Amino acid sequence: MTRLNKFDVEAMLNGYDANPVAALTSALAKVLDRPGADWGSLVAAAPFDDSRRALLLAGDQAALDRLVADLNELRTL
Repeated sequence: MTRLNKFDVEAMLNGYDANPVAALTSALAKVLDRPGADWGSLVAAAPFDDSRRALLLAGDQAALDRLVADLNELRTL
């Protein structure tokens, strides 16, 4: 796994309000070393439990907000 740098985090946060899934897709692609992967495959590849994975795939706002906060704070998964 790769850590996000300051630029990556800023880009994620700047795009999050307009399109949370797109912003998180870019960040997860970098963290998981899977450039060009789509949202579904990134969520499937991430070390999430089934409940969190299902919420993210359903676009649950609280789950998306938690992921953006985790990536902002930890810069990795």
